[in-house]
Amino acid sequence: MFLAFGGAALAQDPTLAATPPMGWNSWNHFAGRVNDADVRAAADALVSSGMRDAGYIYVNIDDTWEAQRDAQGVIHTNDKFPDMKALADYVHSKGLKIGIYSGPGPKTCAGFEASYQHEEQDAKSYADWGIDYLKYDLCSFRMIMRQQAPHDQDKQNQMMKDAYEKMHKALIATGRPIVYSLCQYGWDDVWKWGPSVGGNLWRSTDDINDTWQRMSEIGFGQLGLAKYAGPGHWNDPDMLEVGNGGMTGDEYRTHMSLWAILAAPLLAGNDLSSMTAETLSILTNKEVIAVDQDALGKQGDRASAVGMTEIWTKPLSGGAVAAGLFNRDAEEHPVTLHLRDIGFENHAKLRDLWKHEDVHTSNGSYTVTVPAHGVVMLKVSR
Repeated sequence: MFLAFGGAALAQDPTLAATPPMGWNSWNHFAGRVNDADVRAAADALVSSGMRDAGYIYVNIDDTWEAQRDAQGVIHTNDKFPDMKALADYVHSKGLKIGIYSGPGPKTCAGFEASYQHEEQDAKSYADWGIDYLKYDLCSFRMIMRQQAPHDQDKQNQMMKDAYEKMHKALIATGRPIVYSLCQYGWDDVWKWGPSVGGNLWRSTDDINDTWQRMSEIGFGQLGLAKYAGPGHWNDPDMLEVGNGGMTGDEYRTHMSLWAILAAPLLAGNDLSSMTAETLSILTNKEVIAVDQDALGKQGDRASAVGMTEIWTKPLSGGAVAAGLFNRDAEEHPVTLHLRDIGFENHAKLRDLWKHEDVHTSNGSYTVTVPAHGVVMLKVSR
């Protein structure tokens, strides 16, 4: 397709992020410690674990790779990343893609060099290195917004949109397809304008952390956003915490199931070199991943809520529906799915995506006991 900006038609690859991006991001586990060796190890682990073959293809470097600019204004990497082009070549040699991080302000969230007034130079550097994905974090640009429009929220919001559009234009001008991830925490209903500034995905929330409370409030808080997502442009409730140790297996299965129903990007945030078998099985459940990656490109939404239990559904290609039966309580509860409530007659085929087995309805409904903070995830088809 073509996006028009300022009278000029700028080509955008229609296959870019046709399904929600999948991969790994360094921040949740490594934060500011990440280095070249960590990224190479993550690439190796994606391959050896089978995660690459399950769909995880982006290896994304978050904040703290940046050094200073030279006299010509060109950004350089710091000692942790001695040769970004060589690193990108290594990642590509594994059949993977590589991502990087910056922001529209003068400094990144961690205080490193960002892209303010150097957008075209930085985009060119990324393309020259072979970068495939850019996470662009608002951070210090908020200071500029407040300085230039101290009491005018509308003007601040327009400045933010203009800053994101400016980097999009710079990325397009490189000629290299680069997935563009807007990270500005859902401000000003970004889902309503994200596509118009070139975003392939946009953070719909503030940061996640590895707790049941934060994960669940973010995930279940996506209610009502389904109509804003679709092929090439996705709501992003932040990265996966699966395997980082702060939640139980049932809670991580809830996390993975909910993100899949939300058609969310699946960006693992754990240490891939030391995964337990349970963590790997959650991250590589191909039946759950297929829900997230379904070609129809529809985000799911809540179908019903009774007490602390909720049923969320997602339309799938071929007329099927994914249904997540969630229990937000700290003790187990029975949950009943009525087929008629999700557009089916009394007879349908039901598949339990975590047990990998077919289950059967009775009189047009299916009742199952869902564990505390747990989920039963079904695929319902004709």
